[in-house]
Amino acid sequence: MNQVKIGNYRWTICALLFFATTVNYLDRQVLSLLKPTLEEQFGWSNSDYADIAAIFQFTYAISMLFAGRFVDKLGTKWGYGIAIVIWSIGAIIHAYSISIGTGLASILTTFGIAALPVSILGFMFSRAVLAIGESGNFPAAIKATAEYHPKKERSLATGIFNSGANIGAVLAPLTVPWIATHWGWEKAFELVGAIGFLWLFFWLIFYESPEKQKRLSAEELAYINSDEDEVADKANVDKVSWFKLLTYKQTWAFTFGKFMTDGVWWFFLFWLPGYLKDQYGMTGSDIVLPLAVLYSMTMIGSIGGGWLPKYFVDKGYEVYDGRMKAMFAIALFPLVVLLAQPLGHYSFWVPVILIGVGTSAHQAWSANIFTTVSDMFPKRAIGSVVGIGGMAGGIGGVLVTKVGGWIFDNYAHKGISESFTKFNELGNSTFINQITTMDLASKYGDKINLNVMALSKVPVEVADKLKSIDSNLFNQLLEIQKPLVQSNMTVAYTIMFAFCAVAYLVAWVVMKSLVPKYKKITDL
Repeated sequence: MNQVKIGNYRWTICALLFFATTVNYLDRQVLSLLKPTLEEQFGWSNSDYADIAAIFQFTYAISMLFAGRFVDKLGTKWGYGIAIVIWSIGAIIHAYSISIGTGLASILTTFGIAALPVSILGFMFSRAVLAIGESGNFPAAIKATAEYHPKKERSLATGIFNSGANIGAVLAPLTVPWIATHWGWEKAFELVGAIGFLWLFFWLIFYESPEKQKRLSAEELAYINSDEDEVADKANVDKVSWFKLLTYKQTWAFTFGKFMTDGVWWFFLFWLPGYLKDQYGMTGSDIVLPLAVLYSMTMIGSIGGGWLPKYFVDKGYEVYDGRMKAMFAIALFPLVVLLAQPLGHYSFWVPVILIGVGTSAHQAWSANIFTTVSDMFPKRAIGSVVGIGGMAGGIGGVLVTKVGGWIFDNYAHKGISESFTKFNELGNSTFINQITTMDLASKYGDKINLNVMALSKVPVEVADKLKSIDSNLFNQLLEIQKPLVQSNMTVAYTIMFAFCAVAYLVAWVVMKSLVPKYKKITDL
């Protein structure tokens, strides 16, 4: 069929989805890029940061379950529009997390509830609001893709809009550290968060359902509706029960695939700036180029992953068989992440490139796993199934983040203990006892425990207080502690990278076992 004659307005909608996903990941990544700055300012441990990241993932997971239903009920136009309003507000209010945390702590104290430190409490609240809004992005985008593209185009369209995640991940390190350096970390949240309202303006102008879209030619509408089984489904608008959806192995295959692999992407997105600091001492503008290069690589995976199933289909495979073959090939690429730490001593570029291959593979995987839903389920159920899988992916992300934070703190604590032991052997036990028994807190009231927080990460005002006891001994301990903590963190990251490397193969095996052959859902 001649693509020029039938028109290409559906790709305008794809472009809108691409930019929304770009904004989505811009907003999501600001916190991770500012982690090295914020953890020193507020005295966060790895577990504190994991708690803040995990509340986003947990809220996102629960919200995803309802977001799909919300989008199915309100329709794509208004469901998507409301979602981006909520997440843009959530992104902006991060700038006011201290005031929010102070207010929440006062309320909780009034009711006799022991409150978290105000910085952690405030950022948790802001991340939760962001998560509620952002949970609507993929159910709405997948639904819009199913509305505007026939099956044979969906993985490509999904790959294109999903590459917006990569653009957002590239733009964030190019802009956020610069804004934070010149105008403060608060302004970074405000300016990036406001971009969503600009997108909303164009969305409301250019989006309508295909049947109501005046910019769509009759030929293009017929092409979009060329899948006969889906034309028949349009007459059926009954609500689909979640419990009914859970009776299908297809739902469980998608759900398990998301559970196993979403956490890998979340881990790299939230922890890579911290990794570059912990392992290579890189902060601020130092991380701009490595992260920009890494996430630029993921664009290849997103679009290439959308194209790869077509390669197998053109060779005569059925669509599902071709997609699963493509996903198996994609699942092999993250195995290179196993080499990131063993070869990392050569240059920081080695793990950056290898992790870039892994994250690129994730985006290729993501483009295809989303499309398995629209391959097998009728359009009216897509949002709900994506929501169920998204919830599972969010829960997987929570587990990876919490376990990661626990592992990092435990290995950091091991390095700190080793430094104290070595310092005691040098005859400085009095200094160690004095600083570890002090009641230390940041200027915001967050407690500082030197048994779990490295001296290189304590807030400036706390470091000054410790130096006032004996600056020479403080500096000596700092120099002893740095390499010991770093070597232990190397082990911790090796453990996490090993999981990230094998997760996709495990997911593929289970998915293929649950749905070995293509089977369209026809009885909903």
